[in-house]
Amino acid sequence: MTFRRKTDQPRRDVAREITDLIVSKLEAGVLPWSRPWGLTGAGGRPLRHCGTPYTGINNLFLWAIGDAAGYSARTWMTYRQAEELGGQVRRGEHGSPSVYFSSFSKTDANRITGEETQRNIRFIRSYTVFNVEQIDGLPAYYYPVAAPAEPRIESVHRAAIDAFFGALPATVRHGGDQAFFSPIGDYIQMPRRGAFRSDDHYASTLGHEYIHYSGAPSRLNREFGRKFGDQAYAFEELVASIGQCLVCADLGLPGELHDNHASYIDHWLRILKSDASAIIKAASKAEQAFAWLKEQAGADTAAAEPEALAA
Repeated sequence: MTFRRKTDQPRRDVAREITDLIVSKLEAGVLPWSRPWGLTGAGGRPLRHCGTPYTGINNLFLWAIGDAAGYSARTWMTYRQAEELGGQVRRGEHGSPSVYFSSFSKTDANRITGEETQRNIRFIRSYTVFNVEQIDGLPAYYYPVAAPAEPRIESVHRAAIDAFFGALPATVRHGGDQAFFSPIGDYIQMPRRGAFRSDDHYASTLGHEYIHYSGAPSRLNREFGRKFGDQAYAFEELVASIGQCLVCADLGLPGELHDNHASYIDHWLRILKSDASAIIKAASKAEQAFAWLKEQAGADTAAAEPEALAA
């Protein structure tokens, strides 16, 4: 009988696990990054045990996991962190991977000349985290307090909306019945503000177009697709859709999407099924765009820093 050493076990493909979950959500007609924050009683991004928000793909993945499991708590932590806080992960609970990027240098030698060159190779590592609703015995402030739903008062958000978008540099034109960013004219076109069901919907749509605006060659220089349906166009829409929801989360708004975004789901699925790293790249680009907007608005960008290299 041949025994396999532990080191011979197949390596866990975390990128594929994440992509498979996102694909399953999309196939079910759910956009996992469009979380209805106001319904949980604890809106906003997922948090580490110390209160720091997750970013990038961890933000999307833990949103999706939390929605699938029905968690209303935002906070996640490792088994050891739970123990250090006096908690205990309940028997039978399964953790979720949280990823981070690391790198190492490799020296390549030219077999003919002997010249050596250095290559920096990035790779994904993961550790396991648990939602606080899977853990007993933590300090009470980690657990969400159930609160009756309150009607959303638009005027509460109006000041935050105006302060954020009013500080951004784009030319925003109003009129017509379409919302888009014009790369040629370098402006954002929006329907009249009063045409939207609420200021929240207006701000959500404007956030989507501002993510597109951030990718222009003179700014973050993302590649735009040349026609509807091509790979680059669909990827850019995926970035804008995710980035839009980051803007909404930051302003405390609902993650409403354009009505026509359903038409992109098939394109997104084709991208994600063909490339397990696509959703990670899209989340990273969306995070970069959101951080750029925050910087332009003069806001605190601490929540949009790259993923930490340790739990």
